[in-house]
Amino acid sequence: MGVADLADYPWDSVAPYAERARAHPDGIVDLSIGSPVDPTPAVVAEAIARATDAHAYPQTVGTPALREAIAEWYARRRGVSGLGPENVLPTIGSKELVALLPLLLGLGPGDVVVHPRAAYPTYEVGAKLVGATPVAADDPDQWPEGTRLVWVNSPGNPDGRVWDAASLRAAVVRARALGAVLASDECYAELGWDAPWDAEPVPSVLDPRVVGSDLTGALSVYSLSKQSNLAGYRAAFLAGDPGLVARLLTARKHLGLMLPAPVQAAMVAALGDEAHVAAQKELYRRRREVLKPAVEAAGFRVDRSEAGLYLWATEGRDAWESLDRLADLGILAGPGHFYGAHYLQHVRLSLTASDERIDAAAARLRHC
Repeated sequence: MGVADLADYPWDSVAPYAERARAHPDGIVDLSIGSPVDPTPAVVAEAIARATDAHAYPQTVGTPALREAIAEWYARRRGVSGLGPENVLPTIGSKELVALLPLLLGLGPGDVVVHPRAAYPTYEVGAKLVGATPVAADDPDQWPEGTRLVWVNSPGNPDGRVWDAASLRAAVVRARALGAVLASDECYAELGWDAPWDAEPVPSVLDPRVVGSDLTGALSVYSLSKQSNLAGYRAAFLAGDPGLVARLLTARKHLGLMLPAPVQAAMVAALGDEAHVAAQKELYRRRREVLKPAVEAAGFRVDRSEAGLYLWATEGRDAWESLDRLADLGILAGPGHFYGAHYLQHVRLSLTASDERIDAAAARLRHC
């Protein structure tokens, strides 16, 4: 299978619902795609402005300052100490890594790529791109022989599920027994809401409680799109097993997957500043506290959603029918059909809208 064989981009099918929502007298409230709407932090904008003289090719491996900043951030924010330059690698956003990791690891026909049952569709796309078989399974005991790559997503997109340290440890043990790489997509880790994640950090797969001192086969993937409003910068990175990092670095050099030098400078600034992350989290907390009870008052049940940027909700009927109802209210959501075959009655509602638009959605839902 090649790129030309991929199905049509699924979001195109939402266009008619968006058109109806835009016809609302008070305008659309677009809660469908989790694209940040708040300003880029000043500390980041200033750093990239200082780095605009970027006449030379950037290094695929990243600048020493960036690699040091990533390792220091894991120690400070994720409880993962002892990482060095050999353990980290910047990427051009996290989506390209998710899509390309099976290719970069040399997977192909006959190999299995496991991903969550409620899953961001790019995990499956990456498997199909190389002719591997995607399998949706959350229980490690259900991961089949032949599995060569396992994707864990914690906190999850779309469902906000968090894997605690014990669950991650069981996943690592099973992946190693299968001879598989375990890649943990942790892009929403700073956004915990419900207990215990409102008071303690979401664990990383590299946490000593999970892997001890042995990083073999384990990769953590992270993006600054959500915590720092840098979606437009395509600023992300991975960390973990130094042998895997070296393999990925070599492949990425051949493919020219280099993060622009000004973006690398911006990442150093973002990783070193916690104030803007805390401020952004409070904005999302307030939006969630407004939207969640309104969604429930409108007859939806919110499942999981204990962390991350979304409410994963159902009113017990097909998601397209829910989208239809919401469009009449001028609200656009994402249908569960986009996230696998197991949650066809769920919709995903993003918190990435302005305070004014979230308030508008809540008012419409309460009075529908």
